[in-house]
Amino acid sequence: MTPDLIVLDGRIRTMDPARPLVQALAARDGVVLALGDSAAIRALAGPGTRIVDAGGRLVLPGFQDAHIHLLNGGVELAEHAPLHGLPTLDALRAALAAHAARWSGPVVWGAGWSNGYFGDLNLTREVLDAAVPDRPCLIWDDGGHNACINSAAIAAIGLEDGTPDPLNGHFVRDARGRATGMLHEEAILWTLDRLPQATDESLRAGLLAGQAHANRHGITGVIDPDVREEHRRIYAAAEAAGELSLRVGGAIRIYGQDSVNEACDRATAWRALHRSRDFHLHSVKFFMDGGLENRTAAMLDPYADAAGGNAPTMFPPDQTAALFTALDALRFQIHVHCIGDAATRITLDGIAAARAANSDWPALHQIAHCQVVHPEDHPRFAALGVMANLQPLWAANDPGIPDATQAMIGPARTPWTYPFRSLIAAGAPFCINSDWSVSTLNPFEIIGTAVTREPPRHLGHAAPFLPGERLTVEECLLGYTVNAAAASWRGGYSGALKPGYSADLIVLDRDISACDPYAIAETQVDLTLCKGHEVWRAPAFGG
Repeated sequence: MTPDLIVLDGRIRTMDPARPLVQALAARDGVVLALGDSAAIRALAGPGTRIVDAGGRLVLPGFQDAHIHLLNGGVELAEHAPLHGLPTLDALRAALAAHAARWSGPVVWGAGWSNGYFGDLNLTREVLDAAVPDRPCLIWDDGGHNACINSAAIAAIGLEDGTPDPLNGHFVRDARGRATGMLHEEAILWTLDRLPQATDESLRAGLLAGQAHANRHGITGVIDPDVREEHRRIYAAAEAAGELSLRVGGAIRIYGQDSVNEACDRATAWRALHRSRDFHLHSVKFFMDGGLENRTAAMLDPYADAAGGNAPTMFPPDQTAALFTALDALRFQIHVHCIGDAATRITLDGIAAARAANSDWPALHQIAHCQVVHPEDHPRFAALGVMANLQPLWAANDPGIPDATQAMIGPARTPWTYPFRSLIAAGAPFCINSDWSVSTLNPFEIIGTAVTREPPRHLGHAAPFLPGERLTVEECLLGYTVNAAAASWRGGYSGALKPGYSADLIVLDRDISACDPYAIAETQVDLTLCKGHEVWRAPAFGG
């Protein structure tokens, strides 16, 4: 069989232990046919074979991001005021007003304001009113757990003094009981349901922007960990139209108010609709807690700062066990957001209950974030077959933005924070990813931080954060390829470069295994192929 694609003169890291390094690769119809030296593979070419000369560069399997809000992040790129890193209310107002002057939609959106600078005490409806007085406005924080709305939005959604908080959500109010505009957790979804909805055309444009951004950084497969109706619909439409330039797996959102039957019926119906390699719904998503920034992380012991207090898990233990057991029996992967150590423990307990009730199977249930994990729970990941779904970019001290979360964690628990090396040493399966648009999706900034436990140097210098928890480059490559493919239930045909596997590959401008660890974050992707098709080429790459 004559290949339609050949890659020559590369340092091809296949991530296949049986044949870890080759010079060249041949593929046809998006599938790898053969690997070998350049002369042998070149001899397979026919008149119509496309030749890519890697020029001695490092070639890797396409990266897979197993926790990325691809559609939401793409819509932010296309339609939201960028508020990342703005340090003052004046700067935030100016950016928002400038965006509102350009944006004609019925709602003015913004995203990325920092919890280090803004929060319940200084970000209010009045701040937004000064920038956007004439239309509803909603701006997200940089973690996705808080948002603020203006007075026009409060009026549009009917938020009154007596409106009760939704389950697992909170409307911040002033001393008179009047809504300030700040929203926590499920109060955001309550609000979004009552604002004008984005059109499918707008969502489609966001998806195209998001996947182009991902392809540029070498990403050829994802898990969207919060699939709701609009996500399901837009991903399916893009697949039907042949517009997906990466593979999408999804985790169907389960809510605190769902009964076991409701959760199982919705998940089963959606999975039956979407089972292809390009778009499949194989997983269910739980938010077990919120975040430290708005004091909704669930800890085993109270917060250590002066304010103290704590938060319950969003799913009580009995409900967790019932839902996990039923969904595990239906062979769904369970994907859980956990920030606090109590959230992690209750999740592990729920998975243990499911395993006790059902036969063991290779689900690779996921615990995402693993911000604070009690040391007694480290070995339970391996024992229960639970994958640690890690975002290493957060495991660094920020050189500029204030961070109050470490005071809440306290010195006794600080060594338990982002314990990535400890989890892996205890045998936990793991994958590495971004949680974009919470942070950059650039895998190389993320790998650089995982290896150094320091921020990318273009952001400024900061002391290493718990350097004993550093990872190796090799572990990071596994976390983005073989392990991420397994997490996404694509391990049988992607995540490595070998015959019969998808021709998903990236060409880099440097060898991240050999370069200065602080230069890893500056790596550029010269070429991205998904199923043998070029989905990104750097302008200067002529291979």
